[in-house]
Amino acid sequence: MRRILFVRLIPRGAFILIFLAASCTPVFAQSKKELEKKRTSLQKEIEQTGRKLDETKKIKTSSLNQLVALRKRIRVREELINVITAEVNSLDNQIDENNSDINSLGSKLSRLRQEYAATIRYAYRNRNSNELLMFLFSSSDFNQAYKRMLFLRQYAGFRKKQRDEIINTQTVLSNRVNVLEDKKTSKEKLLAIQKQERVKLDSEKKLQEKIISNMTLREKKLRSELKDKQKAAEKLNRAIEDLIRRETEAARKKAKASGAIKSEDASVFILTPEAKKLSSDFESNRGKLPWPVEHGIITGDYGRHQHPLWKDVYTNNNGIDISTAKNSEARAIFSGKVSSVFTIPGAGKAVIIRHGDFLTVYSNLGEVFVKEGDAVITRQRIGTILTDSDEGKTELHLEIWRGSNRMNPEDWIAGR
Repeated sequence: MRRILFVRLIPRGAFILIFLAASCTPVFAQSKKELEKKRTSLQKEIEQTGRKLDETKKIKTSSLNQLVALRKRIRVREELINVITAEVNSLDNQIDENNSDINSLGSKLSRLRQEYAATIRYAYRNRNSNELLMFLFSSSDFNQAYKRMLFLRQYAGFRKKQRDEIINTQTVLSNRVNVLEDKKTSKEKLLAIQKQERVKLDSEKKLQEKIISNMTLREKKLRSELKDKQKAAEKLNRAIEDLIRRETEAARKKAKASGAIKSEDASVFILTPEAKKLSSDFESNRGKLPWPVEHGIITGDYGRHQHPLWKDVYTNNNGIDISTAKNSEARAIFSGKVSSVFTIPGAGKAVIIRHGDFLTVYSNLGEVFVKEGDAVITRQRIGTILTDSDEGKTELHLEIWRGSNRMNPEDWIAGR
C-alpha cells in the first residue's frame, strides 16, 4: 500500500515539460528591418527635396519647378506615412503575440508552482528515512529493489527539473514583458513621428494649392514656355535618331565591305568583339549603374504623364530629369566612347556616349569637357549642368537607348 500511495501522490502531468521559445518569429524581424530601411530612405529623400524647395523659394514667382519639387515631396511624405502605418501594424501584431505568450507563460508558471508545492508537501510528510528504507526493503526481489532505487533517484531528479523549469519560465516571462514594453515604446515613438508627418503633409498641400493658384494667373506664358521645351526635346530626339541611323549605316557598310554580312542585312548594327563585351558589361550592371550626378533627386519621370498644372496637357519624357545643386557637373554612368557633342538651341549642349549596343544621353549642359571620339570611364566628368535662373533649377536630362529603343533610366541606375 505504501508503494502505491507514494506513486499516486506524484502530481499528474508533472513529468511533461513544456518549453516556450523566447525569440520573436523571423517574419516579424525581417519585416521590421525592411520597413525601417524603407523609412530611412524616404526620410533622406524628403530632406533632399526640402533642400530643392529651399532653392526655389529664392525665386519670388511661383514656378513649375517649385510645383514639381513640392509634389514630389508630398508623394514621398505620403509614402513615408504609409510605411510608418505598416510598422505600427507590425508592432501591433507583435504586441498581441507577446501578450498571448505572457498569458500562456503566466498560466504555465502558476501550474508549475502548484505541482512543485504538492511535491514538496509530499516530500515533507515522507521525510522519514526509515519509510524510504522500508519502501526499498519491502521489495519482493533484488530486481524490484533496484528499480525502486532508480525510481527514487529519478524522483529526486524530477524535483530538480521542476525547480529549473520554474526558474526558466520566470526568466522567459520576464524577457517577454521587457520585449513587450520595448515594442509599446517603439509604437508610441512611431505614432508621434506619424502625427508630425501628417501635420507637415497638410501644410505642404496648402502650399501646393497656393502655387497652383498663382501659376494659373500666368497660364498663357507658361504654356508658351512648355511649347519651347517640347521643341527642344524633339530636337534632341531627332539628333539621337540621326546619330543612330548614321552609325548603323556606317557599321553596316564596313561589315558589308569585309564580307561579314550580306547586302540584305541592311538594318543590322554590327558590333566588334570589344563592343559586344562593353554592351554585355553595361547590361550586367542594370540597376547598379552610378548616378550621373553626385547628389540629386528625380523630378521628371520617364514616359507619358499628365501635366502637373493642366489636365488637358500631356508630356512625354524620353528619359528622366534629375535636379541637383547649382554648379554641379554631369558624369558618365559607364565606360564608353563619345559619339556626339552638339548644341540644342535654347536648351544647352548634349553629349551622347556609346557603350556597345547602348547609348547614354546627357543634355542641358553648359561647358562640355569631352569631344567626339574621346574614350571615357565610369564617373568621368563630362560637363557642367545649366541653371535656369528664372525657375532656380539645375536639372540634368538623362536618356538610355539600346539600338533604336528607348529605355527607362530608373531601371538602370542604382536606387537610393
